[in-house]
Order: sequence, then structure tokens, then C-alpha cells
Amino acid sequence: MSHSEKIYMPSRPLEPGDRYGILSNFEPGTRTLPAGFQIAPPFRPIPVDIVLEKDVAVTLRDGVTIYVDVFRPAGSEKVPVIVAWSPYGKGQGTSASVMGVFGLVGLDNKIMSGLAKFEAPDPAYWCAHGYAICNPDIRGVAHSEGDSVLWDCQEGRDCFDLIEWLAVQDWCSGKVAMSGTSYLAVAQWFTAAEQPPHLAAINPWEGVSDVYRDLALRGGMPDTGFARQLRDNSFWGNGLKEDIIAEAERYPLMGELWENKIPRFDQITVPAYVVASYSNTLHTAGTFRAWRRMASEEKWLRVHNTQEWPDYYDEANVEDLRRFFDHYLRGEANGWEQTPRVRYSLLDLEGGDRVNQPAGEFPPKGVVSTKYYLDGRSRTLSPEQPSAAVPVAYDSQGNPNLVSFTVRFDEETVLVGYPKAHLWVEARGSDDMDLFVLVQKLDVHGTPLQEFTVPNHSAMIHDVTEQVGGSILRYKGANGRLRVSMRHLDEALATDDIPDHSFDRVEKLQSGEVAEIEIDLFPVGLLFYPGEQLRLVISAQNLVGPWMPGMPEYTPQNSGQHVISTGGDQASYLQLPVKVAE
Repeated sequence: MSHSEKIYMPSRPLEPGDRYGILSNFEPGTRTLPAGFQIAPPFRPIPVDIVLEKDVAVTLRDGVTIYVDVFRPAGSEKVPVIVAWSPYGKGQGTSASVMGVFGLVGLDNKIMSGLAKFEAPDPAYWCAHGYAICNPDIRGVAHSEGDSVLWDCQEGRDCFDLIEWLAVQDWCSGKVAMSGTSYLAVAQWFTAAEQPPHLAAINPWEGVSDVYRDLALRGGMPDTGFARQLRDNSFWGNGLKEDIIAEAERYPLMGELWENKIPRFDQITVPAYVVASYSNTLHTAGTFRAWRRMASEEKWLRVHNTQEWPDYYDEANVEDLRRFFDHYLRGEANGWEQTPRVRYSLLDLEGGDRVNQPAGEFPPKGVVSTKYYLDGRSRTLSPEQPSAAVPVAYDSQGNPNLVSFTVRFDEETVLVGYPKAHLWVEARGSDDMDLFVLVQKLDVHGTPLQEFTVPNHSAMIHDVTEQVGGSILRYKGANGRLRVSMRHLDEALATDDIPDHSFDRVEKLQSGEVAEIEIDLFPVGLLFYPGEQLRLVISAQNLVGPWMPGMPEYTPQNSGQHVISTGGDQASYLQLPVKVAE
């Protein structure tokens, strides 16, 4: 794409503060950290001697120099290396901000050595098991040269160059992998699509895979709270940085700029171990999308039941990942290929979640897409289409500014897969609607059920997730959203189970027009016991709040009355993935 379409703003130099860790100073050179070395009191000592090559210059194909830290086991054995690609600072592991995140979710800092980047593999563990870790400061960050971009094909090309540089270092076996959560996962889609010859495996652990649909304009709405936080609180360096907020304002429709921020999934052929959850309101849709579309023949998916940071650093999960890497980077015949291609979770939100359910695909075999029709008269969901047309309406500025429908299950029911809402809607007094949809589980008494996704269950975590957000910390159900003028489906991508909108045109509503729309919801794995209920909520406002506490809430562009048609010729329905008992 033309460089001119991107919009840049000045960055600011790295300076002491919350994001400044002990290893953040520019100190090129090699030193050995002896076994037992402890970088700071809260962190665990390292178990083996580790060679730290600090601030090594790597020149990219366009002449830009970036600086990387390499942690590797002492000794002469050639080892594979794992790359942790992100813009947050390669010496950030001991920073107040990272320690604060661990405190927020209820993780003890002593499970880490403090040598890791945020959301990245810990060199203390991996060096002890015969791997090196490479922590780069990417283009435009800290002391690295150039102007930084946000989740873009440019990052894939840059990381390609780093991988190929690493592979020929005299300590490297020639095998390179990538691992990490969030930003570090997103970078892996872009890098793998460039097909670096020495990239042997990837491990994306939850991350967006389409900047327009997942981050900046989900559902066609300019909900840019986290995009703003990412822009303003990251990418510190000496050059310019991409202004994602200005781009969202200038380019509200899908076009070349945004297409350049979608990885070429059909070019991803490397072995992949993908980790997802149902509950991360930033990452869930993107992780499942990437898993579905990537071309890798050797790909595994694990869907866990918590939040990505506790899951990533869980001892058993780290060991599981090492089996994957040992197989593909060290050539070990450890039986990894016998691992079920899919391991999914079923949430019951009452303490009885079922995890590591084996399957050959997602959704698993035996899932039937089942329509539950909205009945405006009884406010229920029914497998039978109501014959009578009964519209229901709410004032988009009123209280309540929503309408809901329930169904009670008489026998144990398992939902696993992709739900969607197929609605007939009308805007009275407006030419557009911002619609939000939520599927909740209710217990036998009709009480909505929720689940904390992190070990911290304190009063404070209640406070920050009750109303103001923190949706990744507390799961309230599967949600979806759509600006109705953006309802046009992308025929090449949409399926019966997963509506995919093109977001390339605006189709405002005419007065009296009833529009047929489809809204994709996050995938689910939900268990219902006899007597429990499912509730579908259709609302004029976001029902789960911002994804992290303190993030600005999106204000929907709604006015007038929202009308939902039910029954008759305009029979709205909720489609659910029901697993039939085998």
C-alpha cells in the first residue's frame, strides 16, 4: 500500500517511569548471569547460567537498525530460539506496570524471573530447557531506528529479517519459533504469513487478527478506547508512530489501510499451537478467526476457561508448550502429534467447568446449528416459529433501553461453537442503529451467572468489573455488536454459522424500512443443566463494558426507537450450536 495512507504522529523518547524496567538501559555487551542470580527481590532466581547478549544491533532489509536482547544457555551447544515480538520494551519485566498487571489478576511475581518481556516466555525456564529467548525492541521503539507501525504487514517483514539473522548466529541451531500473548500473538500471524525459511513453529496465545474488526471499528462502530491506550502508552522511541485514532476517523470503511492489517492466513503454513478463550472481549473473535483460516496442516487449538496471563504462565501449560516446541525445534519423538487437534472447554459458570475436551475440529462433531425464534408475545425463545407477527420496541435513550427473551432447557444441553443473531429491525426516528447482543446463562431461579477469569476474586476486582468494565476479567456471556448501516455481508467470507460483514459501504435505513441483519457473537462453550435458562438481550448500549478497567466507554450513536420484529414473515431468531448427545 502507499505509505502516504498511513497517518503518523511524534513518539516520545523512552524515559524513566512505570514502564521502565531494570534492563531498559542501553548497555551493549555480553555478560553471564550465574545460576541463582536474582534480578530483584520479588522475582525467582534463575536455575542455570544464562548468557545475556544485550542491545545487539540487527539491520533490517531497508537499512533500519533495531536492538535485541538475547538470553541463551551457557555452553557450546547450539540451541533453538523463541522470539517475543512486541513494542512494550524489552526490559519491561521488572517494571511497575507489569508487576501491577500481575497484581491485578492475582498472579504472584515470584513465578517469574523478571527477565521476560510483558506477555512473553520467561528466559529462566526456557534457557534451563535448552532454548534461547530473543527480546527485540521493534522498529521505532526505545533505541531502535525507524517509525513504528501498529499490527501491520511491515511487522511481518521486520520479524522475518530478525528470524533469518538469528538462525545463522553461531549459538543457534537454525530453528526459530515465536510465542506470547496479545500483541505477541498478533505479530505471529503477520510473520508466519511471510514464511521465513527458519521459522519452525508458532504459538499465538490469544490476539486480534483483524485490526478493523477486532480493535478499532468492531461491528462498524468507532469504539477506540483501547486503540487510544495502545497508541498513547506504547511505541516510545525517537521516531514517529502510527496514529490509529486519526486513521479510524479518516478511514471509517474497510479499505487498503485496514486490509494491510489483516494477516494473509492462506500463507500461514508453519506448525501452530493456538490458544484461545471464549471470554476475552478483545482477543476471542480474532484468535478463532485466525485458527479457522490459517492454512497450516499441523495446527492445534486449545480453548481454556480463564484469562490469558494466568493460562500462559501456568506450569502445566508451559510444559505442554515445551512438548510442542521440543517436537518441532529439537526433533524429539515425544508423541506430540498424538495430541488432540482441538481441546476445548465447557463453562458452567457454577464451578464445574469441563476443560481439555478432546475433538478433531471446532466446533466438534455432533454440533447442530439450531434456530430459536424470538416470540414477542411471551418474550421467549422457541424452536417453533411463531405464526403471529409481534414486534417489540424500546426507546434507545430510555431505561431500560433493551429487550430480552429466554428459553428454559428441560435436559442437559451443551452449546459449543458459533452463535449468531438473525434479526429484523427498524429504527423509528433515526436512520441507523448501534445494536449490542448478549447471550447469558441463568440458573434455575433466573439469576444471571458470571465467572471471574483470573485468580483474584477480591472486593477490588468486584468493584472494577461490576459496571465500569474489566470484561476480560469477568465473563458475562457471549456478545456481539453491529451498526445496522454496516449490515452488508461479505459473500466470500460469510458462512451460515459465522456472518462476516464487508464494512465497505454505508446503507442508511429509510423511514419505515425493516432491515434483515445478522450479528456474529463470540464462540461459546456453555453447559446448561435441567431447569437452567438462556437469555438473549438486544440493547442500545454495550452490555459488558470496556475490556479493561478505566478505559473510556463507547457512547453509541443511537436516537429514537428500536423495533425488533418477531414471528410471521419477519421471524427473528437466535442460532445456537447445540451438541447432540452421541
